[in-house]
Amino acid sequence: MFDTLSDRLSTAFKNLRGKGKLTDADIDATAREIRVALLEADVALPVVREFIAAVKERASGAEVRGGLNPAQQVIKIVNEELVNILGGETRELRMAKRPPTVIMLAGLQGAGKTTLAGKLAKWLKETKHQTPMLVAADLQRPNAVTQLQVVGERAGVPVFAPEPGNGVGDPVEVARKAMDEARSKQHSVVIVDTAGRLGVDEELMKQAADIRDAVSPDEILFVVDAMIGQDAVVTAQAFLDGVGFDGVVLSKLDGDARGGAALSIAQVTGRQVMFASNGEKLEDFDVFHPDRMASRILGMGDMLSLIEQAERSFDAEEAAKTAAKLQKKGGKDFTLDDFLAQMQSVRKMGPLTKIFGMLPGANQFKDQLENFDEREIDRIEAVIHSMTPAERADPKIIDGSRRARIAKGSGTEVATVSGLVERFFEARKMMSAMASGKGMPGMPGMPGMPGMGVGGRKAKQQQKKGKKRGSGNPAKRANQGNQQPQAPQPGQLPAAFGGQNGGDFELPDDLKKMLGSN
Repeated sequence: MFDTLSDRLSTAFKNLRGKGKLTDADIDATAREIRVALLEADVALPVVREFIAAVKERASGAEVRGGLNPAQQVIKIVNEELVNILGGETRELRMAKRPPTVIMLAGLQGAGKTTLAGKLAKWLKETKHQTPMLVAADLQRPNAVTQLQVVGERAGVPVFAPEPGNGVGDPVEVARKAMDEARSKQHSVVIVDTAGRLGVDEELMKQAADIRDAVSPDEILFVVDAMIGQDAVVTAQAFLDGVGFDGVVLSKLDGDARGGAALSIAQVTGRQVMFASNGEKLEDFDVFHPDRMASRILGMGDMLSLIEQAERSFDAEEAAKTAAKLQKKGGKDFTLDDFLAQMQSVRKMGPLTKIFGMLPGANQFKDQLENFDEREIDRIEAVIHSMTPAERADPKIIDGSRRARIAKGSGTEVATVSGLVERFFEARKMMSAMASGKGMPGMPGMPGMPGMGVGGRKAKQQQKKGKKRGSGNPAKRANQGNQQPQAPQPGQLPAAFGGQNGGDFELPDDLKKMLGSN
């Protein structure tokens, strides 16, 4: 959703590189480009004006210090101001001192309230160890009650639905009865799904206000479709005036619309964005961290979220066993079964394109990421499953006839099987070195990804073909060998964001090939 904004901001920052100091003209030119970028992203005009004024004031009064060059300095200022307009610090749910905690969802029809109710309940159950109950108080939209029951079943959460809906029943009375039900069944959280409309009207506001008065919610969350642009801000203000709410939930953040709503709502309404929904699955639900979102927009990645996803997806005990195998005997105990298990654990974190997108500098390779076919991982799994237990335990025994049999069994080519086996040995060598604390050698690619061909042998030949010869002078050749890229100093940004070590952020060569980058 923020790709266009990220691209425009990156272009604005590149123009500052190589400058020893910031002039008023530089600041004005950069501010103009940032202003255009924000307006194109559909950020509300008052928010843009306030943002640009703050950036210009800070940039004009700041001096180059602590190893920060002008580009880094402006990025630092823009990052901090982005965090401010996104709400500042992360806001947690307020839990009632005496259960149950009541959370009421409000918003227009089509914003995704019902699905989000299930996502929130699942998150509370698994992350916060609560015992939530969903309440079907949307009795107007056709099949809204049935949809909530299906979502609740998928989330493993009970649903209180005494009325069939479809225009039958009193939602305020349902909400009252739900409180008695929650207390008797000892549910710690009650999530009330309310009705919406295609537009803001008096009847909608009155019903929402009546439900609010009936259950006295600890949190009222306004659910807004992040794809509706400026209307999101107008609708949010109308709900704030008519019903009131404590926090905002952004749905459909995985869409391709402009993401200005996310950058505007917190600033205009004074209510923070608390959660973000970025997919159709119940697991596609995250706490909204303003600092992490600002980092993503500026192309700096989101390593903290990546680490948190890894912690949720990987089993600590299994990971310890795998690490022990890699540390002993040069990793020879690490088999294709272990490799498959690791790959499946990574897939639990989400699409690989999303995982790579959290890495710093990944926005430079978004075209390659978008063209990556997730089905290639399925083909790798098919190849491994077509092997015998002995072959998976010791891939060295896989000769020509075995490769032909495996290829036929998995519906692939012999070259694909050869490439997988070869890359497995490269990956095992790399992971063994990392597990033993020897650093990270060249990162091997995985078969079947764009630009990779069918195996690693061809890539190695191309590397040899393109290898430059050193100087004939021994002293000069030794000097060339000692030249290493200068790493950013502590507190210094990488070169991709205007760092002093020059050039753009570079991924390892093998990872470039894996993504099809030239």
